[in-house]
Amino acid sequence: MATNRRYGDGCAIASALDYVGERWALLVVRELLLGPKRFTDLQDGLPGAGSKVLAQRLRELEAAGVVRRRTLPPPASSQVYELTEWGARLDAVVVALGQWGAGAPEQSEDPVGADAAMIKLRSFFSPQEERPWTATYEMRLGRYRFTVGVVDGRLDEMGRGEPREPDTVIGTDPDTLDRVIGVDGALTEAVDSGRLTMTGDGEAGRRLFGAVRMPTSA
Repeated sequence: MATNRRYGDGCAIASALDYVGERWALLVVRELLLGPKRFTDLQDGLPGAGSKVLAQRLRELEAAGVVRRRTLPPPASSQVYELTEWGARLDAVVVALGQWGAGAPEQSEDPVGADAAMIKLRSFFSPQEERPWTATYEMRLGRYRFTVGVVDGRLDEMGRGEPREPDTVIGTDPDTLDRVIGVDGALTEAVDSGRLTMTGDGEAGRRLFGAVRMPTSA
């Protein structure tokens, strides 16, 4: 188990929480859903955790088989954390929890990290089979780069790193991206104010944001 503070309940839900029920554990998983990260990048995505708490959670998740460490090949040669195959199966759990939270009566005004904003985009993307398009996007959120691919109106790819030949390059900050997603008129306002830029195929960029559907608050 990831922690000694077990629930002592044989239900599979309680058993799962024995592994990932500690504070920050599922948010560590969220930060790794789109690819490996160094410890410093995890700190950047979870500034409220503190280095000691984050290190403890990583040790627990590693011991539980949810997370593993590996060293990147040269020239990087840095150590990164990534989800194991079993840990990656939490993807659907984290996404479902975010979709449920998005319908809460009151929404948080706290800042949002780059990975959280990207996962929100992925979670609420609605396939557009009636008006399909295919495009590759580069998302620039501060110093972080992500690749997004849409094929025939379906979200086909999302991960860390830059695509070779993107059709559209979108540049903004995580908070702006979070506030633009699924809000009518927000994209136009962000572009007009200069908080979000789109270069290349602007129509493909607008279609990407137009395919996001947010739930109605409870």
